[in-house]
Amino acid sequence: MRRFSILLLLLPVLAHAQTAEEIVRKSESVLKGTTSRGTYRMTIVTPEYTREMEMRTWWDDAADKSLIHITAPKKEAGNKWLKIGNEMWNYLKATETTVKIPPSMMLQSWNGSDFTNDDLARESSLEKDYTHTLLGEEDINGERCWKIASVPKADAAVVWGKIYSWVRMKDFIASVAQFYDEKGTLLRYMVYSGIKQLGGRTMPTVWTMHNKSKPGHRTEFVILDAAFDISIPSSMFSFRELERGN
Repeated sequence: MRRFSILLLLLPVLAHAQTAEEIVRKSESVLKGTTSRGTYRMTIVTPEYTREMEMRTWWDDAADKSLIHITAPKKEAGNKWLKIGNEMWNYLKATETTVKIPPSMMLQSWNGSDFTNDDLARESSLEKDYTHTLLGEEDINGERCWKIASVPKADAAVVWGKIYSWVRMKDFIASVAQFYDEKGTLLRYMVYSGIKQLGGRTMPTVWTMHNKSKPGHRTEFVILDAAFDISIPSSMFSFRELERGN
């Protein structure tokens, strides 16, 4: 009877227990939804200069497709990136040419930022391509967070050797993510901030990527507007849309 009573006391705890996979899935859902449309401002900061641009994006999780359309500054407006699965194409409006990003270029900087082409082409792969382990709990900026280690599966063609993530326990909002190479060297880390209501959900609206291999370099994404779980026509993720001059 005593053992049964102890089990009854533990039931509420067990019912609310989260696996690492569940935490990652729910945290990703907060940021993305099943589909999304948004407007972003990206600021690239280096010791020599600061560069700013704005863009519109469309994303479909089930189809594993996305489109990025630069809208400012004027000299870059009209440049686009189309992602289908793990492949990516870049349309340059000035020359009206479309270039496929080869595998050898996937580790290169995306449009001069601290994100790589691979970050964009594989933006939905964290849940699919990594095995996750719940390491424990830590406080980040006064919020209790789960700490999760993610290592790539044997057959996954990914860049990072390991990723550490901190996710807020109260709402599954990402707080910090650290990205390591195969030798265990920390190369970059992302800080999520500016938490507010946007697109019908509470989420971080400022994502700042710090480049540890280039001191003084960072890239900040600010979500200006967003809509989630909406209908997006399949034609949006086509070469016709990519090369449409607008």
